[in-house]
Amino acid sequence: MSSLIQHLGLGTGSKRVVVKDSIDIAGYPTRAGSAALADAPAAERHAEIVERTLEAGYRIVGKANLHELAFGMTGLNVLTGTPENPRFPALIPGGSSSGSAAAVAAGLAEVGIGTDTGGSIRVPAACCGVYGLKPTFGRLSRRGVIPAYSSLDCVGPLSADLEELIGFMSSIDAGFVVGSGEAMPRLCKLDVEADVAILGTLEAYLEDAGLAAEKRTLPLMGEAYDAAMALINRETYIACGAWLDSGRLGSDVESRLRAAAKTSEAELREAEAVRQAFTVEVDRLLETCEVLALPTLPHFPLSRTAAEEGQQDLTISSLVRPFNLSGHPALSLPLPPSRGRPVSLQLVGRRGDDAGLCRAARYLVEAQRDKSIQIIGDIYAQPGR
Repeated sequence: MSSLIQHLGLGTGSKRVVVKDSIDIAGYPTRAGSAALADAPAAERHAEIVERTLEAGYRIVGKANLHELAFGMTGLNVLTGTPENPRFPALIPGGSSSGSAAAVAAGLAEVGIGTDTGGSIRVPAACCGVYGLKPTFGRLSRRGVIPAYSSLDCVGPLSADLEELIGFMSSIDAGFVVGSGEAMPRLCKLDVEADVAILGTLEAYLEDAGLAAEKRTLPLMGEAYDAAMALINRETYIACGAWLDSGRLGSDVESRLRAAAKTSEAELREAEAVRQAFTVEVDRLLETCEVLALPTLPHFPLSRTAAEEGQQDLTISSLVRPFNLSGHPALSLPLPPSRGRPVSLQLVGRRGDDAGLCRAARYLVEAQRDKSIQIIGDIYAQPGR
């Protein structure tokens, strides 16, 4: 299965983990799904996230596939193969942490470790119908992660089970304590543009959980998306631009890198100004509530066929990328599908309050579970059954 590009056996724990191949594992080369790194030597030491994972008693069972150089949203990779989306096989797995999402969706591991620079954990999590957490920027060390420098990128976990994700974070981060509070979280529902079916599913889910969230806006969302695009383009070009004329890059990544080279200093200055203003805007809104709620994806994922024919879709990250710019923690939570297509809720929390964000997610999942149990009970309580 192409969700894994290398099977490993590190550690002796019962809980299995797969690690995105942009993250160093000692003794193995880190190739980031690219022929440009085909001759990369074996890493001399584990990335810090790998060290913490093994120290916490997890077993690393494989290196996970990804969109080449972690610079794409479809998850397609001509060189290393494209992971199949286990729950929605006609659709893309999403990128760039495609293999990590597909592996946990397929039951190959309890936890997948990915990276998220512009939605690269949350988008594949949404496409594959699993949970994905982008922690607060800087919470988990990026030592040993490609690229070495990023002002946007975060290391984080994916899992098919929310409690597995929470357990993993608790095991590798002593400061992450979710607790057992059962209080209803105070939500603000963001007014954003998205497919009507996605918005309808989200609205029904929150109502079933007993949350009549107030609708609010973040006026700088669109500008924050553009700013985050400018920054990822410049930072990725600096890290990878030397390979442009090597003949070793896939056509989609090569095209994006050439375009990224044109990012101007004026665009970067504007992006930094937007980063500061948008961060303040999000912080102020989160003074009135604990968590922001909005769709993870603005529309349904591309079909795999369309993507293989060359269609790209960077706008699939329009609702997630702004929170890479601001650095706030964000979690993608799968909802009931709409006509066989994935729908996910994105929750955004206060900076540093990753545990509170996951506590709110737990409340929603348990409320939905209780609702389902009640419905089943009502059915069986009907006369004549």
